[in-house]
Amino acid sequence: MVKTPEELELMRVSGRLLASVFEMLDTVDLAGMSTMQINDLVERFIRDDCAARPASKGQYGYEYVLNCSINEVVCHGVPSDEAIVRDGDIINLDITLEKNGFIADSSKTYLVGDVSPQGRRIARVAQEAMWAGIRAVRPGAHLGDVGHAIEKHAKKNNCTVVREYCGHGIGREMHEEPQVLNHGRPGRGLRLREGMTFTIEPMVNLGRAATVTLDDGWTVVTRDAKLSAQFEHTVAVTADGVEVLTLRKGETMRL
Repeated sequence: MVKTPEELELMRVSGRLLASVFEMLDTVDLAGMSTMQINDLVERFIRDDCAARPASKGQYGYEYVLNCSINEVVCHGVPSDEAIVRDGDIINLDITLEKNGFIADSSKTYLVGDVSPQGRRIARVAQEAMWAGIRAVRPGAHLGDVGHAIEKHAKKNNCTVVREYCGHGIGREMHEEPQVLNHGRPGRGLRLREGMTFTIEPMVNLGRAATVTLDDGWTVVTRDAKLSAQFEHTVAVTADGVEVLTLRKGETMRL
């Protein structure tokens, strides 16, 4: 669970490379693209520009380099030639990257074109909830503090947090201990120590928290068909707080 200084430096490299993938996507007009085209674009960038490996491809039998979750899709949306991103959509792109044996994981919900006020609100609340969780990270804090901060912010904005899926430890493996729940009680759960690395990735719904998995065995949607959004960063516990390993250029630290 606890990384050495040398391992942390390698994780910083992976994190910076993954941040560059999102910086590239920030320049792309997603409207009119199929989610498979986005997948292929990201794969080329990771392999050719980053000289890295897309860590999701082949993990658990998954064939693609990212998850693309549009509107009411909560997570694990599967790329498809038939799924076209439309003006007004919100789409979460969840991407992993491995370099030098260490993995980084991050996601961002993109607002495509003229997005409804509801779409903008759920994306804003999800991003703010992620940062609320990140702000709770420091040595001596508990994972319950992180989850509590996330859910408290969502509830304050009349949104709900998905409970079936959560953040996780990360390093040489994509999913390591501990689980990082998006709900919790202050002062409860694992005590955080310097050198721990994990993801914080709240999935926030505009309606009820309940979800259902579609017949493809991957795609998770809101049971009430209302919008969902997610943001994710890989973080490290430092001597006096937290370091966001996947922070993108131009992205403001909200600590």
